[in-house]
Amino acid sequence: MQLKPINQQVVAVVGASSGIGRATALQFAKRGAKVVVSGRSEAKLASLVDEIRGFGAEASAIVADVSVFDQVKAIADHTVEVYGRLDTWVHVPAIGLFATFDNITPEEFKHVIDVDLMGQVYGAMAALPHLKREGRGALIHISSMEGRRSLPYQSAYSAAKHGIEGFTEAMRVELQHEKIPISVTSVKPAVINTPFWNNGLTKLGVKPAGIPPYYDPRLVADAILHVAEHPTRDFFVGDAARALDALQRLSPELVDSLLLLIGFPLQQTDQPKSPEDRNNFYEPVPDDTRIDGDFNNQVIPSVSDWLDKNPVVKWGAVAGVAALALLATQVGKDGGRV
Repeated sequence: MQLKPINQQVVAVVGASSGIGRATALQFAKRGAKVVVSGRSEAKLASLVDEIRGFGAEASAIVADVSVFDQVKAIADHTVEVYGRLDTWVHVPAIGLFATFDNITPEEFKHVIDVDLMGQVYGAMAALPHLKREGRGALIHISSMEGRRSLPYQSAYSAAKHGIEGFTEAMRVELQHEKIPISVTSVKPAVINTPFWNNGLTKLGVKPAGIPPYYDPRLVADAILHVAEHPTRDFFVGDAARALDALQRLSPELVDSLLLLIGFPLQQTDQPKSPEDRNNFYEPVPDDTRIDGDFNNQVIPSVSDWLDKNPVVKWGAVAGVAALALLATQVGKDGGRV
């Protein structure tokens, strides 16, 4: 499967007002792509378009609520109307709800599913006809490490992310069966330092936090641009995401024990916050166009991201380790004689 170079692509970035989406839209534009950005706030989108046009790139904006299919479809249609085609669809939006399961109302749980899961479903449904017409392209869905392992206080969010994994796996195989060269990627970030933690609805009594370490949102944007050119099934962002995936495969019970130890205290700050305080659960937070959140002092680099983007080096290193292990085994059998 061959995808176009970034500088030849028309890209729709849904959920581009702040955080990962904003960083992604800016990187696509800086690499020469024509970009359509979408979100719930016209003012925040306008500031992004101005920033993109300020360095000489092309961008257009459309306001949309991803929980409404017709508005999501309008994003894809607008992209084709303005630029003539759609090459890559990046679906980012998610809202957070931090509470124990028995302290969530049915309406609240459903709203998280409507935005975080059904929004992604609507995005794929809206983009696929245009990608099929083009004859190739990329669907990039921003899931989470919580698509592999749920966390306490985040049952609705985790359920939505598991749902993303379910429908994208089915859709991917269907496209392969039809021999349609559309890449379907699930990007699974670890804990990312974005305003997500500031803007979530919380019933914990305090501002929520991620379980550290945190990673730079630009790492996620880098991964998105990579898979927009290189067909990829899954891409974890952050060493911690890959470590959690490995532990979950090895022993879910071990992960249970770890979460019982650290999963509750580390998701709470000492900053009071009530459900009535500012959040983006039903409406966007005005004027918050930040890419980075409040946890810069806990952000660390990730080595495994670079390795996954350079598979020749990665598998060369694996082969080297395997060869050394084989040599050590042989030396042991020979009693130390080589």
